[in-house]
Amino acid sequence: MTMDPRKQRVLQAIVALYAMEGEPVGSGLLSNYLDLSVSSATLRNEMAALTKLGLLEQPHTSAGRVPSTKGYRYYLDNLLDADEQLPVAERQAIDDIFDDLDYEPEHLAQGAARALSRHTGFTAAVTTPRADDLCIAHFEVVQVGRYSAAVLGVTSAGGVCTRVARVAEGLTRQQAANVAAVLNQNLTFVSPADLTPRLLAGMGAALGADGMLLSPVLLAAAALLREAVLPKAYLEGQQALLEWPELAPSVGKLLQTFDDGERARKLLSPAKRRTVVKLGEDLETPMPGLCIMSSRYLAGGGLTGNLAIIGTNRMPFEQLMPRLEYFARKLGQCMSGRTQEDDV
Repeated sequence: MTMDPRKQRVLQAIVALYAMEGEPVGSGLLSNYLDLSVSSATLRNEMAALTKLGLLEQPHTSAGRVPSTKGYRYYLDNLLDADEQLPVAERQAIDDIFDDLDYEPEHLAQGAARALSRHTGFTAAVTTPRADDLCIAHFEVVQVGRYSAAVLGVTSAGGVCTRVARVAEGLTRQQAANVAAVLNQNLTFVSPADLTPRLLAGMGAALGADGMLLSPVLLAAAALLREAVLPKAYLEGQQALLEWPELAPSVGKLLQTFDDGERARKLLSPAKRRTVVKLGEDLETPMPGLCIMSSRYLAGGGLTGNLAIIGTNRMPFEQLMPRLEYFARKLGQCMSGRTQEDDV
């Protein structure tokens, strides 16, 4: 049995109606929605055929049909029409949102996800830019208390990370300058794989009599270097997930995934395509009912991150995809300093 144009229209309509109503779709409702000039009996036959193909399911004997996981997958791969252009006013509103965000990369990514969640009413997620050669390009050491020093690292992606180290006998401005110079001479543009005890010992020796005293600062800088290459992941608008009872078994798994930036990055990554939709049943760790619409953003310098909308299979895909892609485009522009004209 093949998928002729009428079966495709019936499946497309059932996906749309089920998203709007949240109830199984019967032939009567389907007939009112479609303009196919066919009887309810013919539509029932088409629905039965789609059920036999595994694209629809019938929750109860007398109920209508709902899309199956296979049906959603067919719809997303073959029938989704997401070429809708956002109105000029909505694009301007999104541009205004980004004008007000903090442009430090991690803050910008998190702010974009929070704004996307508020704009769409769905949960949103983001991962920070990542590249295999990400490293720390500059260190600063600042005295923040009598016995504390803040170690700041600026990554090659423009992000800023900090750690506070306790210095037992206090830290003078000159000592802060000296240890910063040693860090910038030895740890900038270094891969974590090259961070060895021998390297740390050499930096301690370079500080002379202060080497032992300032060792907590060196260890804090080493920790920053290890952390800098790890992607950060942020989940915003989690409360929206609680509005969908069918997601109750999957929410815990999703939250656990976002405890690990690398796992979250793999979950959101759209692979080779710029935008994809993943169904929870297809994930390595299945999350039934969950749906992840993810788009890659380009942050410049070979760095990429991911921005996603997370909800259920009943999300209005055609409405959400152009909004997600515009947010991802704006996020990439802001990260890299590109203009809209550069992306045309």
